[in-house]
Amino acid sequence: MKLLVLTSEPISADQLRAAMGSDVDPKDSEVMIVAPALQESALRFWFSDADQAIARAEAVRRETLDRLGSEGVSASADTGEADPLEAVQDALLTFPADRIVIFSHPEGERLYREDLDDRELEQRFGLPIDRAQLSPDSSA
Repeated sequence: MKLLVLTSEPISADQLRAAMGSDVDPKDSEVMIVAPALQESALRFWFSDADQAIARAEAVRRETLDRLGSEGVSASADTGEADPLEAVQDALLTFPADRIVIFSHPEGERLYREDLDDRELEQRFGLPIDRAQLSPDSSA
């Protein structure tokens, strides 16, 4: 199974396994991590203050790849656009996923544009969506 994972914080194999339930073992899957360059606020987004968001996405990408690799999960990773829909669309051009797994902060703590609609994603990309909540201790 090919899993496209969208996350704004570093995740572990245990978190990915929990998000997938007993359906899928990440160790038996092809995993592509996408860390979108999300902004903390709309103001930063609209003023195109992207340097901090890009650096943060790169750190999330690197740390997630390291965590998964050390736990036996073969994965590739990339940073993505500030718009998570665009980040998913771009990733799907080169990685034909079977499922999309989204890790997001709890409501009220979400970054700007992190509030994706699962139904919209399913309709737009024709793939099942799994969602997991990031825990406070998962931050970079």
